[in-house]
Amino acid sequence: MIEWISSKLNLKANFSFKSEHKECIRDIVQHEMVGMMKNFIQHGETNCLEHSFYVSYISYLVCKNIGLDYRSAARGGLLHDFFLYDWHEEKPYRGLHGLIHPNIALQNANKYFDLNDREKDIILKHMWPLTIRLPKYKETFVVLMADKYCAFMETISLSRCKYVYELRKEF
Repeated sequence: MIEWISSKLNLKANFSFKSEHKECIRDIVQHEMVGMMKNFIQHGETNCLEHSFYVSYISYLVCKNIGLDYRSAARGGLLHDFFLYDWHEEKPYRGLHGLIHPNIALQNANKYFDLNDREKDIILKHMWPLTIRLPKYKETFVVLMADKYCAFMETISLSRCKYVYELRKEF
């Protein structure tokens, strides 16, 4: 599927894209609290950090290709599930995980990072239309679609993005 999307968008996951993507997210992935995301399973056998890397990179590629704010998409995509608990077992907050975790992720992200308005919108509204808040920016739509695509691929164990596994080892 990634190959199909890449071919339709005329994208090549080349060295310069990977290098630029890493620069967009470097300060975030080096933070110890973000590293904790790898302790929580997200979909299938994919942990939350791997999932977020995947969403971040797909969002970066799409936004870069269509002339949107790829930096905000990459950063918001990385922090969209920064909730830091195992949603399969723990219920540290009242309510359904799908509805409340964007607020928790945004609270955590605001605590550790200086976010712009697009990044905040991406984190808060990435579960649309499950949540009723309509995205304000095009980048938010890109990230929420990338999130759904990645979650589907991870759930059926078809996510094979080599770059995500490279990032996992690097950070």
